[in-house]
Amino acid sequence: MVQFCVRRDSGLGAGEAWRRLTMWERHGDVVPLTRITLVPRAGGGVGTVFVARSGVGALAFDDPMEVAVWRPPAEGRAGFCRLVKRGSFVTGWAEIEVRSGVGGGSRVVWREELRVRGVPRVLDSLVGWVARWVFGRAVDRLLGSS
Repeated sequence: MVQFCVRRDSGLGAGEAWRRLTMWERHGDVVPLTRITLVPRAGGGVGTVFVARSGVGALAFDDPMEVAVWRPPAEGRAGFCRLVKRGSFVTGWAEIEVRSGVGGGSRVVWREELRVRGVPRVLDSLVGWVARWVFGRAVDRLLGSS
């Protein structure tokens, strides 16, 4: 099991940062070798399911996720989203918190716990380092795109 945290300050307001981070389809544009498919459901929010397909050919796997908590930012309140990973290869959760920052910007905190089936615990620090790097770049790209 690996836990990691990515923190970023952005010049974007909390609402816009939230919108960019929770446009699940866009994650496939910024995470290497990944395609996102939303399972159709009206309204988004709690119960929304999407699948990240990562890898190439026979080495690809599905990482289905479900939105368990959905609280967009509001006046005086941080936004908070919790995703539960429902796959057989990667399990765990991710939390995205977006709060107003200094000067009209925002602060983003992405926390994640993941378990990768078949990967020995001795490699947890390496998996954590790679995950922090990949998700840090993804957050940077999502916040930098329109």
